[in-house]
Amino acid sequence: MSALAEQLNVSNETIRRNVKTLEERRIVRKVHGGVHLNEDVIEPPFENRLSAHADVKTVLAQAVAETISDGDSVFLDIGSTTAYVALALRNHSNLFVVTNSVFVAQTLAMRNNNRVFLAGGELRAHDGGAFGAEALDLVRRLNVQLAVFSVGAVNSELGFMLHDLEEANIARIAAENAQVCIVVADSGKFNKRAPVSLDKMSAIDVFFTDRDPPENIKAMLEKYEVETVVINNR
Repeated sequence: MSALAEQLNVSNETIRRNVKTLEERRIVRKVHGGVHLNEDVIEPPFENRLSAHADVKTVLAQAVAETISDGDSVFLDIGSTTAYVALALRNHSNLFVVTNSVFVAQTLAMRNNNRVFLAGGELRAHDGGAFGAEALDLVRRLNVQLAVFSVGAVNSELGFMLHDLEEANIARIAAENAQVCIVVADSGKFNKRAPVSLDKMSAIDVFFTDRDPPENIKAMLEKYEVETVVINNR
């Protein structure tokens, strides 16, 4: 603690108070001689997330894809579960797709007469996502029927949560420009935390998951009038 206080030029008491607050929010945990971030705050690389819980994500993605018709317009974000939605849409035709994910774009472009709009800007090395002013501008200009989002956590107090502020910014714009907003997440995200809250909870219409949420999360979803669709593959 004293090393942190010295590095940040604050008192030991300030460090202890802030660490206690972060620990209560389950963002960090105290260990002998220091403080560690909780694992669920640090998002694993895209390839790791893509292979994790693949069977559940496949079932959820198929259910989401069944709500999308040929010729529909849809925004798909960079999440790993959303990537499975893109895979489940490969037999759809005449889709109008807006995305900031190179994986989604590669999956759905140049097939079945789809039109795919990939947000501009530099692609991030770890997930192939495009962010920044150019990406936001494209998403802002194109209105879609449906927007599909992955999330990093589903929290009873804070709602749907993401690991990255840039992801939250683009999700907010996409939600504003969509008629129906869908969140898809497996039950392993229940009562977890991530650093950034999705501040458009009132815009979310449907939540697809693989198990009945616990009562505290059910209450949160009812508060925001989010319809819950449970797809149980067990």
